[in-house]
Amino acid sequence: MTPPASSAATHPGLKRSRNEDRLVERPDLGLWAVADGAGGHGAGDVASTAIADALMAIPPGLSAAEMLAQLRLRLGAVNDELRHRALDRGGIIASTVVVLLLRGDHFAALWAGDSRIYLWRDGALLRITHDHSLVQEMVDAGDLAAEAAEAHPQANIITRAVGAEDPLVLDKVADRLLPGDRFLLCSDGVFKELPEAEIASLVAAGADADELVRRAVEAGGRDNVTVVLVG
Repeated sequence: MTPPASSAATHPGLKRSRNEDRLVERPDLGLWAVADGAGGHGAGDVASTAIADALMAIPPGLSAAEMLAQLRLRLGAVNDELRHRALDRGGIIASTVVVLLLRGDHFAALWAGDSRIYLWRDGALLRITHDHSLVQEMVDAGDLAAEAAEAHPQANIITRAVGAEDPLVLDKVADRLLPGDRFLLCSDGVFKELPEAEIASLVAAGADADELVRRAVEAGGRDNVTVVLVG
């Protein structure tokens, strides 16, 4: 089966001195990922790079079940490694992660943190991940309106990440693929600058990853910005 087309781009943004986001494109495996180093915890680029390196090292030829097992095994190992490194230097070394796996007529998404995966289907942009963040918990509890979440002063506080807890807990959703499905993986530097309606309009117009990143940077670029588009 021919892997779907994908495009990927990343940018440090206009306010940060370095880019702590990392991305993975493995169309040979049907695997894509975005990791956003938790800069507030220090050494975020160390964490996101460790995740990307672990996923890039997955060998070809695995079944879907073997791939899922490898993802959990390798991310769990990175989690342990980061926690040990953090003991030596103090603090936390952590990163969000979102992973998309496509096989045959099915997809699976795994994640920890507030990076996101969106699905473009039948003319609508659907968020298929659920943020592990303080403001998302406030929204879920009815204490904060969803439209106010991105601008909240505590919007950068995540409640789950690779390297932050033992054991690592990854959420997962899986479903069938439909003709025309497209996926957008992104760090929070995208949706904190661009409303979801604008992201949907760009995807509907056929924008690639470079265009989405450029728009997010032009809209403010307060954080690192990373986009992977698949399909």
